[in-house]
Amino acid sequence: MTTDAAASAASASAAGSTGPNAVARSSWVPMIGLFLAQILMSYNVSALPVSLGGMVETFGVPPTDVSTAIVTYGLVVAALVMVGAKIGQRVGWVIVFRVVVALFAASALLMIFAPGVGWVILAQALAGASAAIIVPSLVALIAENYRGGQQETAIGSLGSARALAGVSAFLIGGTLATLVGWRQVFIVVLVLAVAVFVLSFKLRGLPGNPAVKIDVVAAVLIGLGIVSLTLGVNNLNAWGIVAARADAPFDVLGLSPAPLLIVIGLILVQLFFLWTRRRTKAGRVPLVSLSVFGSSRERAAVYAMFVVVALEAALNFTIPLYIQIVQGRTPFDTSLAMLPFNLTVFFTAMIVVRFYRRFSPRTIGMFSFGLTTIALIWLAFVVTNNWETLPTILGLFVFGVGQGALVTLVFNVLVTASPKQLAGDVGSVRGTTQNLASAVGTAVAGALLVGILGVNVASSLVEHPELPPELVSQVDLDSVNFVSNDRLEEVLSETDATPAQVDAAVALNEEARLGALKLGLFILAGVSALAVVPASRLPRFRPGEVPESVATGEATTGSKA
Repeated sequence: MTTDAAASAASASAAGSTGPNAVARSSWVPMIGLFLAQILMSYNVSALPVSLGGMVETFGVPPTDVSTAIVTYGLVVAALVMVGAKIGQRVGWVIVFRVVVALFAASALLMIFAPGVGWVILAQALAGASAAIIVPSLVALIAENYRGGQQETAIGSLGSARALAGVSAFLIGGTLATLVGWRQVFIVVLVLAVAVFVLSFKLRGLPGNPAVKIDVVAAVLIGLGIVSLTLGVNNLNAWGIVAARADAPFDVLGLSPAPLLIVIGLILVQLFFLWTRRRTKAGRVPLVSLSVFGSSRERAAVYAMFVVVALEAALNFTIPLYIQIVQGRTPFDTSLAMLPFNLTVFFTAMIVVRFYRRFSPRTIGMFSFGLTTIALIWLAFVVTNNWETLPTILGLFVFGVGQGALVTLVFNVLVTASPKQLAGDVGSVRGTTQNLASAVGTAVAGALLVGILGVNVASSLVEHPELPPELVSQVDLDSVNFVSNDRLEEVLSETDATPAQVDAAVALNEEARLGALKLGLFILAGVSALAVVPASRLPRFRPGEVPESVATGEATTGSKA
């Protein structure tokens, strides 16, 4: 893109696509296909937890075997998304998009007809490999099909599609899984994949560049690094934060392998960056252009994206934990509790682009992190063991406004700050960041809540002398986790506990887990408040003011100041 062309495009966007330099408006039909492609991936991920109980019953296996499929999908996406971006650049985004959407449809068929849990894991591995290319292709195809204000709206729709898919998976998937069966949940995935494939013929895109080479060394380094980080973070609870627990597959001098995997992952990621810088200096094409991180603005956007996705994942873990495990209610009940949050994210992600004409990304980012911080503090004060209270719904609503605005904003900053030819690289960075942040947010929330719960139980035992050490040893209250009152009463019925002791233990359970939830929300609020720091480094410009990275001739070479 030349400097004059960039300025022309920016001024056309600022003028609302009017005037002599206006960018011609494109049909929204291709965007419907891209919007549904984002829903396809997000629905598949959200449908897996909904279907977990049905799979356990069908295949006669423990829940951990089925949850392997969920982990497999995320690992494959995170490990291959950067390679997926280069495959798209080499083959051509439209062609490769159609192929991987067809593969996603094949994975849905495997889910529908899977004879065993091994086929479910294989299906999710195939879906993850497909998503690793779909994720960067969405950004690249938006860049190739839309300009100016339409591009901003299109980018915003991807964030809202994730929220809509979450609502749909719980409402539609939860209903189907409850009334018909879990296999029918994935018929929806198949229908979505077919619809996206048909609409893909409305997309236009540049032909691929066979000269693009895939850096195998970098692909191995980042792939193994992301896998190691994700496995380590995801298993901090099960394997132990420091000392190895009984569930750990092995130990290193009595230490848990989880933190070791995290350290190995961080080392591999650093080696990836060192190798990429060396390759770039040698004039060779890297796996991903580091110019995406080239200025403080881009780095701030990546940091902000990581924090907001991690916070979302933590909340998405916490609410189902309390509703399904603590309260013993259905996935449909969970969807109703999450509805205010998900619908708010959906509408905010679409509406926030209208504020880009009036406020800078820095202002919107700092204000939005302020909202998420206030919402989490509010929830910590008002939350009870019942999520459906009006104050709790209000807190989820405010958090949804901040989260929806942030997801769209930071993604838009990355796209607009980079030249068009790096759109695929931006998409791969987005995919890697979101998948890693989701894993970290979920794992940290789990470790945090269980850890606080353990401390609360230990301190509460001192205040309940009617629970003697002999009874504590029988129910193993020292090894705590989140359980419902009904489950606790069931366990106590197998001991010699008196009715008074059962009531005391149930009261202790309620106090400890609610205290853990409140303190956990306060800590998440602290993380949200700290995120104001990267938000303060987001760009000050508003659309209509040409960003420095686009206004300079350096944008044509893909370099950043």
